[in-house]
Amino acid sequence: MEQRKWLNSAEQCKANLAAVGDALYAIGGKWKLMIIVALMDHPKRFNELQRTVTGISARVLSNELKDLELNGFVSRTVNNQYPVVVEYSLTEYSLSLEDVLKALGVWGKMHRERIRKMK
Repeated sequence: MEQRKWLNSAEQCKANLAAVGDALYAIGGKWKLMIIVALMDHPKRFNELQRTVTGISARVLSNELKDLELNGFVSRTVNNQYPVVVEYSLTEYSLSLEDVLKALGVWGKMHRERIRKMK
């Protein structure tokens, strides 16, 4: 296997492993990126978000939203009217994931087609 240009030393490999570990800590898991994608078109209330991200439980969605908020990707807005309305929206910082999400989308489509051809 050929060595990749961006991993041409043990120190660079270690640094990249740490960086990927940090990224996976912030956005890893099954749901976080899907929640971010679901919020791209407009802010959503909790139930709308749960309907959009098919298969996620309320408890998991709540926990993931808290993690995304702590990491600066999502903001939570409480409108003190009756009834109380809570909306979730993306922050400016979440725009830093645009290239990552595009690359994952392109790769995901390519992978799906590859798997379909194998069957």
